[in-house]
Amino acid sequence: MPLSALPGDTDYHITKDPRVKAVEWRDLVQVSKWQAFKEVTLSLPWIAASLAFFWLIQYTGSWWWMIPAQLASFYLFLTGLRQTHNAYHYAVGVSRRGCDLLMYFLSIVMTGSMHAVQINHLHHHRTNLGPDDVEGFTAKLKWWQAMAVGPYFPLKLHWFALKTGKPNQLKWVYAELAGNLVWYAFVAYATFALNQWWLGLFLLTMWAGQSGTGFFAVWTVHHGCDEAHHVARTQRGWLKNAISYQMFHHIEHHLFPAVPTCHWAKLGKRLDEAAPELKDMLVY
Repeated sequence: MPLSALPGDTDYHITKDPRVKAVEWRDLVQVSKWQAFKEVTLSLPWIAASLAFFWLIQYTGSWWWMIPAQLASFYLFLTGLRQTHNAYHYAVGVSRRGCDLLMYFLSIVMTGSMHAVQINHLHHHRTNLGPDDVEGFTAKLKWWQAMAVGPYFPLKLHWFALKTGKPNQLKWVYAELAGNLVWYAFVAYATFALNQWWLGLFLLTMWAGQSGTGFFAVWTVHHGCDEAHHVARTQRGWLKNAISYQMFHHIEHHLFPAVPTCHWAKLGKRLDEAAPELKDMLVY
């Protein structure tokens, strides 16, 4: 892909700060085969662990397994968000069709349509925290309000995508929603007809995760920010970033959205040298 066609080069919100515009980033776009493999498979261990722990709840009769089940589900969602987030920008290191298929797979696992979220996310980059930013609206709420919107947030994103998506985008959205219906039907049958209610617990947990995205995926990285300079928050510290799978280098992402997550830490160091005040607004 030529550099002129890279997402994030000219199509999205870029600060006018000459110090930031001078930061070199194009060398960070490339993803090695090993990095691409890790990105594609990142959530698989957590998916397997989550399903296993929910199964153990039912087949051991011990609800203590709910603790590791919820922890595994949290990291399933976190790694899944990292994967889909890179896929939205086709920055996983695989083909465009590969990114679309990854989004489809995670749409079934995490529930909902990831292509619908992609439509909102790219719109969010173009209108960051402006009046037309559908994805970013929770950033302007108080923390408890951002949590309280719950399931309304993903429903709002889906509705906007259905109204504004292009035909090729909507094909994927409809295919993902249809896949969700098949998955829901299977889980309902397994839960009520086969007494495999652990699958129902897993699905409910995924819905809870989607209901928390307005707070965890938007408010945490954008509250208190502006449309011009401090467009998002970031995170420093190797341990914090290891725990969060590097997902909170968010101002780095907004300034240079073509750079994949695996290179955000390097990009952060370059931004620290060019505009050190940008790291003052931390996620935690």
